[in-house]
Amino acid sequence: MSTTPTWLITGASSGLGHDLASHVLNEGHEVVLAARNEQSMQQLAAQYPESALVVGVDVTNPEQRKSLISRAEQRFGKIDFLVNNAGIDYLGAIEEQREEDYRQVFEVNFFAAVELLRLALPGMRARRSGMIVNMSSMDGIASLPGNAFYSASKFALEGLTESLWQEIEPVGLKAVLVEPGSFLTGIDARTHFSGELIPDYDDSSGNFFRAMQNVEMLRDVIFPGDPKRAAEVLFEQLTSHPTMHRIILGSDAMRRIQTKMDDLQADFDASRLFAAKTDFAKAS
Repeated sequence: MSTTPTWLITGASSGLGHDLASHVLNEGHEVVLAARNEQSMQQLAAQYPESALVVGVDVTNPEQRKSLISRAEQRFGKIDFLVNNAGIDYLGAIEEQREEDYRQVFEVNFFAAVELLRLALPGMRARRSGMIVNMSSMDGIASLPGNAFYSASKFALEGLTESLWQEIEPVGLKAVLVEPGSFLTGIDARTHFSGELIPDYDDSSGNFFRAMQNVEMLRDVIFPGDPKRAAEVLFEQLTSHPTMHRIILGSDAMRRIQTKMDDLQADFDASRLFAAKTDFAKAS
């Protein structure tokens, strides 16, 4: 078994997943690059024939998930970092979106991540070593109109990961949430609207629709993040024996999450006035 750290990164064909894989390989670590589109991954892996393995996989397919974990462990002997990065998004108001689309969002963003970490954990537990890295989003903390199902899938991943780190830390493992802001990863070209527009939502989710329709003009505003820099920071944080359970990436993520924290604090403080009144009365 190799002593070099081994990473398995899903969604490695483009965006932050691809840039993270590239940076990790450049740092001398081993990487299993996993995604449906193999072309860009093969080009990267060709530069690192001894330390890179490309696996074409649909993460929603149970047999392909099992094969992915098996091939990673057969090639490198272990998985030290599982990075659940694969993700999709459909935009539109809750009432507008098609059921088949929002169910697919959960299949990729949540259920696939759950099943992959469940497959990776036995090997990690046996070695008492390993880290699960679940790629959430600032949308997993603070939702926006027009992006409810993506946010809901990331909220679910956040809740799951909070439980996960409490379950696995006693056996020497780690679980980390990554909460990026908007990075220029090409996701704008892969994100589609679902369903038919309803005029009553023009002033809420309709604003999102118009922004994405003019994404070329607004690109610098909507996507302030550089994924290559994010990959460098993420690698540094994940390999420096982190104590944090959450890693926030991007100035826009910091602003949006801070606003959510302020709103939550205000509601929490207001609830102090009546929350305890719902308890059973104590006997005098």
